[in-house]
Amino acid sequence: MLERYFKLAENHSAIRPELLGGLTTFMTMAYIVVVNPQILSQAGVPTEGVVFATCISSAAATLVMGLYANYPIAMAPGMSLNAYFTYSVCLGMHIPWRTALGIVFLSGVLFVLLTVTRIREQIVDGIPDCLKHSIAAGIGLFIAFVGLRNAKLVVANPATFVSFGNVSLPEVQTACLGILLTLVFVARRVKGAILLGILATALVGFARGIAHWPSAVVSMPHPGSTLLKLDLRGALHLGLLEIVLAFLFVDLFDNVGTLVGVCEQAGFIKDGRIPRVGRVLVADGVGTILGSLTGTSTVTSYIESAAGIAAGARTGLSNVVVAALFLLAAFFAPIAVAIPGFATAPALILVGALMTQSVARIVWSDFTEAFPAFLTMLAMPLTFSIATGLSLGVIAYAMAKIAAGKYREVSPVLWILTIVFALRYLYLAAG
Repeated sequence: MLERYFKLAENHSAIRPELLGGLTTFMTMAYIVVVNPQILSQAGVPTEGVVFATCISSAAATLVMGLYANYPIAMAPGMSLNAYFTYSVCLGMHIPWRTALGIVFLSGVLFVLLTVTRIREQIVDGIPDCLKHSIAAGIGLFIAFVGLRNAKLVVANPATFVSFGNVSLPEVQTACLGILLTLVFVARRVKGAILLGILATALVGFARGIAHWPSAVVSMPHPGSTLLKLDLRGALHLGLLEIVLAFLFVDLFDNVGTLVGVCEQAGFIKDGRIPRVGRVLVADGVGTILGSLTGTSTVTSYIESAAGIAAGARTGLSNVVVAALFLLAAFFAPIAVAIPGFATAPALILVGALMTQSVARIVWSDFTEAFPAFLTMLAMPLTFSIATGLSLGVIAYAMAKIAAGKYREVSPVLWILTIVFALRYLYLAAG
């Protein structure tokens, strides 16, 4: 039955490598069960509820990807999108987390509608490669900056805006040790390197008395604090349309970039296209909708799936294993809740570093490509807003191409986005 449904022989695979690949993928991305609640809790979302939502939405989306699209690509709340949810939307714009969950729900519905009508693919084709790569890199810098702040390695300074933290603080010292340990694990290609780095840093914190040991190891999930708490009425307010679009585009580029990278590694791409890409994109829409209903930010594909593919995964059977492990993880909420912020900081910094690899694919010799990419990457951490970096990059690209007489290289989709973002800034200036 498994052979017939997942086409194991056709994909040059078998049950054993699929099981091993699924276990490997889960180990490399299990850190999200700890990090996602840490980030969303800063927006006021109850931590235990987020642990449950993270596990359930990850399991559901991963299962849809495996059973419907038959790909070994696991899914979970995106690291870039949870940062946008917390720091840009909730803290930056002072939007309540319940309303923000409503926005995530609307963006998920929009994902599915755009996928069914194939508009989503057209939007991807209309965005220039330099912006796709710079958005991924800019988000990486943004996440790393958040990690440095959580580790108190970067602190506010009234004279210089930011400065280096106080290394005499035990939290800072422990975070630095965690960065070093995680770096060693990643450099040595240890399976589950980021998760091991988090746990090792937390153990040092517990031993030094700067964090409290978990009250228990296993407990029943407590979804009530976030389940169905989204505020759809508030999210339907016209002024929030821009945020819905920002969630859409951040997820769009993050997801497509991950899919292309993973599918290239596994040899899934045929004639320059990803087979069954519509089914793949439906999975993150379904996961996002379920995530918003249970209490977490947008769900997307994970680049860590590449580790499972390297271990032998080639079909959706490995995703069934990952989904089962995420469901099991929902019962270990006390451990996730007890992990302190300085212990997850190394993970944010290392993940940020991994996300900036895409800058190598930008054509830096062409200034009309280089400057918009540079501005996008620079603006995201410095304005503490992913949406601002995205909008400035789009406008700069159109202006640079006009200045160079290359306006024909600007796609109709990009012209529309440029006008929309320009009108936004004119509106803000008039206000």
